[in-house]
Amino acid sequence: MLRLSFATRIGLIAFLAILLVWLVSISLFYLSQAHDGGGARPPPEQLAALARLIETTPPVERAPLVAAVTSDILTVRLEPGAPVGPSSLRPLLRMGERTIDAYRAALGDRPVAIQVADGRRFEHLFRAGPDAMEFRIGLKTGELMVVETRSTLLVTRFGLPVGYGAGLAGTLIALAALFVMQRETKPLARLVAAIDRIDLAGPPTLLPEARRSAPEIRALIDAFNRLQTRLSQLLKARLAMLGGISHDVRTFATRLRLRIDQIPDGPERERAVADIADMIRLLDDALLASRAGVGELGQELVEFDRIVETEVADGQARGAAIGFTGAGTDATILGDRLALRRIVANLIDNALKYGVRASVGLASDGTTATLTIDDNGPGIPPDQRELLLEPFVRLETSRNRRTGGAGLGLAVVRSLVEAHGGAVAITDAPTGGARVMVRLPLFRAR
Repeated sequence: MLRLSFATRIGLIAFLAILLVWLVSISLFYLSQAHDGGGARPPPEQLAALARLIETTPPVERAPLVAAVTSDILTVRLEPGAPVGPSSLRPLLRMGERTIDAYRAALGDRPVAIQVADGRRFEHLFRAGPDAMEFRIGLKTGELMVVETRSTLLVTRFGLPVGYGAGLAGTLIALAALFVMQRETKPLARLVAAIDRIDLAGPPTLLPEARRSAPEIRALIDAFNRLQTRLSQLLKARLAMLGGISHDVRTFATRLRLRIDQIPDGPERERAVADIADMIRLLDDALLASRAGVGELGQELVEFDRIVETEVADGQARGAAIGFTGAGTDATILGDRLALRRIVANLIDNALKYGVRASVGLASDGTTATLTIDDNGPGIPPDQRELLLEPFVRLETSRNRRTGGAGLGLAVVRSLVEAHGGAVAITDAPTGGARVMVRLPLFRAR
C-alpha cells in the first residue's frame, strides 16, 4: 500500500477540494448561461409590451419613454423608416426554435429580426467580450424599434467572469504554496527518520545540510547533528569514567579483602567478605550495562545452552534448589559470553533470593532461544513488573542488603538482553510465583 507523507496528503486533499469547487462553479456558470441563451435576454412578453406602449404613446412623449426604459443592460432606440433586416441564423441555433417562436408569437404580426454576436463552436471558451443581442422590431407606426441587450459582467477572453480569473490565480498560488510546503517539510521527514535511527552504540549519523531550506530548518538540522555528537561524546566519557572508577575501586576492594583475611574467623568476617563481593559485583554490573548501552560488548559464537547448564550446575553444587528442563537444547547465539553468563546468573540469583527455589527452562524454535526462570515466591504485581526492569527499583523498599540487592539485577538483564537483540518480560509462574522470560535470537549462517 502506498504510504503518503503528511504534507503530500494535505496537498492532495487541498488540490482535490479546489478542483471540485472549480468544476462545480464553472458548471453552474455555463448552465446558467445556457439557460438564458448565452447572454442577457429580455422575455418575449417584455418586448411585446414595450412595442405596444411605444405604439400607443404620442410621438412627442416617446423620447422620454425610451430614455426611461434604457439602462446599462438594455438600450432602446427608435429609427424612423429603417428596414428590419435579416436575422443571424447561425448564432440563433443555440437559442432553440421554441425560444425564437416565443418571440415571434409575442410580437404578433410585427416583423422582427434577431442578431446575436457570432462565435465559434466553443463560444464560451474562445469568445472575447460580453454577450450581446439585438432585436429589430418593426412597429405599426412605421418606425423601427432597436433593442440591444448586453451583460455588465466582465469576462475574460475565455468567456469566464473576471472573478473566476482572480480565483484561478489564487488557486495556482495556493497550489504553489502547497508544493513549497511539501518541499520544505522533506528535511523534517528526514530528521524524524534520523531520530528513529539514533544508535548511541555507534558513531553519530549526521544529516546532510539542507542548503535550500529555510534558515530555521537548517538551524534545526545543525542543532540535531550537534546533539548527536554531544551524546556520543558524553556516553564515551561516561563509559571511560565508569571503567576508571571500577578499576580503582576494585584495587581498593582487593586490598581490603587482603586485610580482612587477618581478621579471625567469625560472622563479622563473613559479612565483610560478602559485602566486598557484593560491591565488586555491583561495579561489574554497572560497567557491563554501560558497555552494552554504547555497543561495546564483544561478539563471538556462544553456546548459550552450555552457559545455562553450567550456571545451573554451579548453583546446585552450592546447595541451591535449582531445577532444570531443556537439556540438550541447541542454542547458539552471537554475542558477549560474559554478558550472557551475567543474564543467567542474575536471574537465577533473583529467583533464589525471593523465591527460595528456581526452576530453569530452555527451549528453541530454530530462530529464538527462550529462557524461563520461575520461582515459588509471592509473585510480582502486574502494575510493577515493567517498573522492576528499571535501575535501583525493588519491591522491598527498606534498601536492606540482607533482604535484596541494589535493584540493578533485572535492569542489567534487560540492558544486556536488548543489546543482543532480545526481549525480557515478567509474567506469572505456574507455581504461583514470578516467571522471567528472556528471548534471544539464535545465530543463523547466511
